[in-house]
Amino acid sequence: MEKYAKSSDGQNIHYKESGQGNPSILFVHGWLGNAEWWNSQQDYFKDRYHIVQMDLAGHGKSDISRKEWTSALYADDIKAVADQIDSSEIILVGHSMSGAYVLEASLKIPQVKALILIDTVKDLDEAITEDQAEEFLFVHYRNDFKNAVENILPQYLFAEKTPSDVKRSLQDEFLQNTSEKAIDLLRPLYQKDFREAASQVQVPVRAINSDNFPTNIENNRKYLKDYNYTEIAGIGHYPMLENPEEFNRILDDILKEINGKH
Repeated sequence: MEKYAKSSDGQNIHYKESGQGNPSILFVHGWLGNAEWWNSQQDYFKDRYHIVQMDLAGHGKSDISRKEWTSALYADDIKAVADQIDSSEIILVGHSMSGAYVLEASLKIPQVKALILIDTVKDLDEAITEDQAEEFLFVHYRNDFKNAVENILPQYLFAEKTPSDVKRSLQDEFLQNTSEKAIDLLRPLYQKDFREAASQVQVPVRAINSDNFPTNIENNRKYLKDYNYTEIAGIGHYPMLENPEEFNRILDDILKEINGKH
């Protein structure tokens, strides 16, 4: 069922619900993504869990008229949906840039019992600054966004075995945005040190990462009290789209572990 929640600045935040049961699994996409990125997970898990797929402001079917883009407002988008679904237990799943935002959002949502990070927050001590993002990313987006999407980003986002249809579909989605919008939506990630939020997280944090860039478990455990990760080999930045079968199996194991712990 398609629904909307109102974020703290009045933006209508789109989400859809399916399945039932406890806990609720709230899936949050990454940069320039949308709720549909989680359709394979919805199909796989809806018979056992309450599944919620949301669009952050500026993405999918949510409002795009936000005046200022900040990590706090993205966290408020997540909180708005979490508050409205009326669940006593919520597991937040955040992919890519939203890994940072579910860390922040979890501090505002008492019902959160665990966080699951998807190919993100691989080393909390190795953050890119806004100046670095400007120099290495945003300048290319402004100069020629299509070229950046087709020729520069793939070396960071995709692997040799990334299915060509997944790659093409993602690039088509990215190119529906202007370069300035793409920059506005991503900039908040580089404006804040998320180690402070991480050090306040009390719930278990699990990660499913690809092996395209290494995970520094020691650095993450300096801040996150209960952190562990599982790696999928040979894929890029979108494990839930590139290898949904293995991703769902790993996520299933993590959910069973989390639910057994509490």
